[in-house]
Amino acid sequence: MYQILLPLHGLFRWLVLIFLIIAVFRAYRGRFKKIPFLSIDHTIRIITVKVVQIQFCIGIVLYTISPLVRYFLHNFNEAVHLREIRFFGMEHITMMSIAVAVITIGSDKVSKATDDQQKYKVMAIWFTVGLLLILTSIPWSFSPLTSRPNFRMF
Repeated sequence: MYQILLPLHGLFRWLVLIFLIIAVFRAYRGRFKKIPFLSIDHTIRIITVKVVQIQFCIGIVLYTISPLVRYFLHNFNEAVHLREIRFFGMEHITMMSIAVAVITIGSDKVSKATDDQQKYKVMAIWFTVGLLLILTSIPWSFSPLTSRPNFRMF
């Protein structure tokens, strides 16, 4: 299962990023152009949150079966000093959990806002924060800290 979920998690991140970027773009566009909050904006917000939450669920399952995480949890005193193992055992899951919470809370606040401009403003702020948290916590191929391929084959 690990050999299937790991590439799936890596590929699904691109969906997360695409939908988040679209949602953030539409939020800022709607806010600055003062256009009504359209049904497409509502749909994009909902799809974005669902894609983020699905990715998070895949990540949680991966966390429970990952050999790196298993090593981290069983050898904490030693593993916490190893950058790559600490990243996957502690930092990645913590930051992504916070990002998912931020995006989910932001989406809920958008649904409760009554004014269209307020909806765009709330979505722009919360989704931008979530996107930044995600961007800083992905193990990019170019990262000097913890590098992983941008695309994994199944």
